[in-house]
Amino acid sequence: MGVYSTDKLITEARRLAAEYRRATGKPLGISSEIAEFDAAKLLDLEICDQKTGGYDAIGRGKRQGKKVQIKGRAVFDEKKSGQRVGQLKLDQDWDSIVLVIMDEEYEPVEIFECARSVVEKSLDESKSSKRNKRGAMSLAKFKIVSDLVWTKEEGLIEGGNWEKEASV
Repeated sequence: MGVYSTDKLITEARRLAAEYRRATGKPLGISSEIAEFDAAKLLDLEICDQKTGGYDAIGRGKRQGKKVQIKGRAVFDEKKSGQRVGQLKLDQDWDSIVLVIMDEEYEPVEIFECARSVVEKSLDESKSSKRNKRGAMSLAKFKIVSDLVWTKEEGLIEGGNWEKEASV
């Protein structure tokens, strides 16, 4: 174990990433690590030590045993369209995808969750797109088909993804 706590390291990483973007105009490329930390802390997930499958964490509590793929997206300009969720690993084993939306300071603002069956159905409905064939989805589409499970203002939001999955 290092000298610094993970909380302190992530706080410093957020600060450095935001400063780097302001100085260069380019993102630093650490949003996925920050998103994993935030998702685990806020949604009661345990990050996997070995990333062998298509998932990053295992659920605890209401997500007990669920295999969760975690994606992160820092949104710097809300008006900019065409932002994408990272590659969705459809050929690998996972139960849901959690998307952590961060602001320009790399602080979490919203977290969305989508069950695998909902993702697959959504991609099947629009198979004509080459991006969909590669397991890519727009940020806007992901928000539509998923459930908002956490916000900066409200914290955890009850209900959600697993209820939607049952109806698919």
